[in-house]
Parts: sequence; structure tokens; C-alpha cells
Amino acid sequence: MKTNNNARQSGKQPQSAANKMAQKVVGKIAKLGSGSQKPAGKTSGNQKPQTKAANEKKNVKKTNKKAAEAKKPSKTTKTTKTTKAATKTTKTKAAKSPKTKEAKPALPIRIVPLGGLNEIGKNLTVFEYGADAVILDCGMAFPDEDMPGVDIVIPDITYLHKIAEKLRGIVLTHGHEDHIGAIPYVLKEFPLPVYGTRLTLGILKNKLKEHGLEDKAKLNTISAGDRIKLGAFTAEFIHTNHSIADAAAIALHTPIGVILHTGDFKIDSTPIDSDMIDLARFGELGREGVLALLSDSTNADRPGITYSEKKIGRTFDSLFEKADGNKQRIIVATFASNVHRVQQIIDAAVKYGRKVAVSGRSMENVIQAAIELKYMHVPDKTLIALDEIDRYPKDQLVVITTGSQGESMAALTRMAFTSHKMINVEPDDLVIISASPIPGNEKSVANVVNELLKHGAEVVYEKQADVHVSGHACQEELKMILSLVKPRFFIPVHGEYRHLCKHRELAMETGIARKNIFVLDIGHVLEITPTSAKVVGTVPAGKVLVDGLGVGDVGNIVLRDRKHLAEDGIIIIVMTIDRDTGECVAGPDIISRGFVYVRESEDMMEEVRLCAEDVIDRCLSGRTLDWTTLKTRVKNEVGNRLYIKTKRNPMILPIIMEV
Repeated sequence: MKTNNNARQSGKQPQSAANKMAQKVVGKIAKLGSGSQKPAGKTSGNQKPQTKAANEKKNVKKTNKKAAEAKKPSKTTKTTKTTKAATKTTKTKAAKSPKTKEAKPALPIRIVPLGGLNEIGKNLTVFEYGADAVILDCGMAFPDEDMPGVDIVIPDITYLHKIAEKLRGIVLTHGHEDHIGAIPYVLKEFPLPVYGTRLTLGILKNKLKEHGLEDKAKLNTISAGDRIKLGAFTAEFIHTNHSIADAAAIALHTPIGVILHTGDFKIDSTPIDSDMIDLARFGELGREGVLALLSDSTNADRPGITYSEKKIGRTFDSLFEKADGNKQRIIVATFASNVHRVQQIIDAAVKYGRKVAVSGRSMENVIQAAIELKYMHVPDKTLIALDEIDRYPKDQLVVITTGSQGESMAALTRMAFTSHKMINVEPDDLVIISASPIPGNEKSVANVVNELLKHGAEVVYEKQADVHVSGHACQEELKMILSLVKPRFFIPVHGEYRHLCKHRELAMETGIARKNIFVLDIGHVLEITPTSAKVVGTVPAGKVLVDGLGVGDVGNIVLRDRKHLAEDGIIIIVMTIDRDTGECVAGPDIISRGFVYVRESEDMMEEVRLCAEDVIDRCLSGRTLDWTTLKTRVKNEVGNRLYIKTKRNPMILPIIMEV
């Protein structure tokens, strides 16, 4: 049985290798900087030092010259007047000349995270300087289990309305949903230009098309190494490695210093695209001076280093070879945006002569964009439509699908629960889940695995084989970046509170003082000057729930009612009252949903009806014609009766109709 990634990442060998790599990079950068500097106090090659005799000779000449000038006759009166007039004119001009303006003190930079702290996903950070502001990333998060019916969660952007005139654009680090998922909702309110790399914008275009914003959005493609001017900010894109191609760190050059944001990253020395993270540029910025560093904290609690994506290719090759011998159909679930992972699956399929079908809308969109932008290379006639799989033997097929996180509507989940229109999981299928569960999704993934096994499929996931590596840096890589950049101030980002605190400990190990490290929460406002940093207040921040086409119309009260209905059901009591006489002319009728099975609980329903009727008669006989009071009394008394009998609290909804 193979050991898992966490166990091997804690070994000493990767740590020493990481330290050696950091030392080499620092050494090379130091050499680059030292070559152009001249020693202080040295003269250039053409200058000669003056002797003491030469200095004395000069002093004698100056003395003789002064004596000669003293012996000259005085100037004429006319000359004197002219001199006085000139002096007067000079004084007048001097009086009229404007006074020299004193240099204004430098303004502070304000860093305002509206998402991505103390949570996974929903990344959005605002940077402000004077009259300018820039948004970095604009992501979404998946709903928790206590958010029934909610589709996605986006950041609360109330604060953006307050600084709308300052906003200069949105800068993106990469194309994952937790960094670009909320952009359509933001662009509907703020028509800002968006800047990102080719694949990032290629994926974003598909999202904007779904929202009808494809032609309205101002998308600007930027390459690694490019700089863009956004008011007082100059954003520099720096190439990094992540679980998606075209990821970038962002260096914001400002009048008072550089703010460096790593984005999501890892240090992959053998990346699929052969383009390693630009550590040299990180080191150059560190040598020049970085005012503040914001760094990815997702894996801050995992020791060692993160393994290369190429390691997965070798695992796929061995699994495909085994499946080929067993005549198995292969189904692989992974993140749609992991272009490099999908490329390795396709490479293995081609090697073993299999056709590839794709299931899941997001997977289809990403693969299409990656092929068009030449981030993926797929031989002709390799991809087939999903409705063509019945034309090929099962041992010649690979299905790449979404659903690695156990999402209820994802393709793999529908296959597992036999609700997929095209594919049913069959005995002897090989199902590979090439992902690790995001915190909170463990139970959902386990349910899917259980259902797949019930169908007789062979299921391989992270705990059984090396079918997944993280896209985030572990401890040794995080310390390497901290050592290269040497920031004055440090802000750990992108993670839960435990991740942020652990990252703070790592920063202190590299020599950063605790007072210069800020573990923030969403809505905090951090002001930074060249010499100081402090939290100066808070702004509105939180979660906005998206349900269907409704954005923000589902709040805590609606969620509470949904959970109440899901847990205890509902009892509806309908009655008709004569407006003139105040008599109950019909009802009360009892309707139950999700509380008890009515056919087997007719006695209880009759008891509820009689209880409601008694309350109504007492209220009407006492001339209580206020319908709100009547509803409240019916609700309370029926609720108490049901709790005594069942120890349950269904939602009780009285309805009064007037005739």
C-alpha cells in the first residue's frame, strides 16, 4: 500500500533540498545586484589626488587676486545707480517669485479584504492609494450544508459602491472559480476593465457569455512580465505555478513601495508546461525592497514541499495499463480547470488507444477554451461526443467528468446515483477521483464513493494512490518565498484562521517580527506607510447568497425557514371567516407536508383540527377580529399540542380568508 502525500511531504530530504534551492537563488540574485554597484568614497580613474603643495599654491593665488581687486579705483556714480537699480529689480522679482512648495507627506496604502480570509474561496481584495483603487481577484465559494437551495456564495460588495469613483480595474491572478466566479455579478454593477492572462480570460469569457456580458466586458490580455498602469498603481504580472496554467503573482508598484500578492501558487521544478515559477523576479523584488507581502496560506499546515504535477502522469500511466489488461472502461473525475491534469489523462488515453468523452458543462467549456488557446494538444479523432460512446467497446473508452467534490448536480454524482442521462456506472468500471476533498466536502465525496462501490466499480482515490497533488505551496516553499522577498510587513491570505496563524509562525521563523505580521478578517482596513502599518477600522463585508436568478434575496431568515422546513415539515391551517358577522363559515382545514404521513396519522390531524377550531371559536366569541392576533393564538396552541404529542416543532402557517 502506498503512503499518502502528507506523510512523504514531512520528510527531511525535501526540506533540505528546498533550503538549498533558496540559498542558490538568493546567492545568484545577490551576485546580479553587486556587479553594478561602485564602492563608496572612491574616485574615478581620470581623477588625481591633490597634494598639499598644490592646495597651498591655490590659496596664494586667491589672496593675490583679492589684493589686486582692492587697489582698483571705485566705480562711477552712474554705475553705482545702475547697480542699485538692478539690485532693486532683482529684489522685486524675488518678491514676486512663488514660494517653494513643501513636499506633501506620502499617503498610506489601504488594503481591504472583502473575501478569502478565515474561509476557503470567495477571494476579493481591494487596494487603495489616494484617489485610486484596484480590485485583485473576484471569486465565489460553494454553499455550506446549512445553506439549502443556495447555488453559490459571492462577496458582499457594498463597500465597492462607496469607492466606485476610485475603481480603476480588476486584476486576476488565475482562472479558478474561487478567483473569477463573482466577476459577472460585479461587472453588472461596475463596468470595469478586467486584466488577466490568456487562459484566465478564455475561461472567464464562457462565464460572461452565460450572463449575457460577453460583448459588454472590457477584457485585456496580459502576459507574464507585462506591466499595466492603473491610476497610482502599476500592476506587474509574474509567472507562477499552480494547478491551472497561466497563473500569476501580482506586484503592485505604488508611490510608497511595492505590494506583492502571490496569488495561489506552488514551486514546481518540473511543471507540465516547462515554465517554472519566476523565483528570480521574486528575489529581485526582495533585493529592491517589498513593503508588504500577501501570500497563499492554503497548505501552511502541511510540512515539506508539494510534489510536481508530472508525478500524476506516471500514476495515470500505470492505472491505464492495468485497466487495459482488465478490459475496463475508465472514468476520471477531476477539477475542470486543471488543464495540465486533463492533458495528462488525454495523453494516457492516446498511448493506450482509447477515445475520450467529456461529461460536465464546465469541463467541456474549459477544454474547448484550452484547445483554442493552444494550452492543450489533443490528436485528431481522440475526442468523441458523449452520445457516441455506445459505438465503441468499453475497454476503448475514457470518460473525463466533473464531480470530484461530490457536488449534488455534478456528472459523477449523477452517474453514481443512476440519474445521468448518458452513462450508468457498471461492474468492473475503473473510476479514478483525481482530487482531494475541499474542507467541508469530505462527507459528500464519501457518499459518492460508497454508491460507486455498490455498483461494483473499482474506485481509486487519493488515499489509495498518487492520483492527486496539491496546487498550493507547503511550508518549505512558503518559507522560501518569505526568505526571497524579505517584506517589511506580511499578511497571510487565502485560508481558514488556522492556516493564517500557521503561516504567521512560518514568517516569524524567517525573521519577520510578529508586530509586522497581520492576521486579518474580511472587512478589516489595514493602512500601510513606509514605516508603519495598523488596522484602522472595518467596512461592510460578508456573504451574498445566489439562488437561481436571485442575488442577495436569500438571507438568514429565509435560510432559517428552509432549515426549519427541512427538519420538521409544515402544518397549514386554512379557515374562512365572514367579514360582516365574524363567524367561521368554513374550516379549519389541515394540510401537512414533511411532518407525518397523513394516511397513517388521521387521528392526530383530527386532533389538530379540533384544537384550531376551539381557539378560533374562543377568539371570535370574544370579538377578537384582529387577524394577526388570531393567527398567533392558533399557531401557539397548535404548536404546543403537537410538541407535547410528538416532541417536534413543525412550521405552523395559519391562513385566513375573508368572505
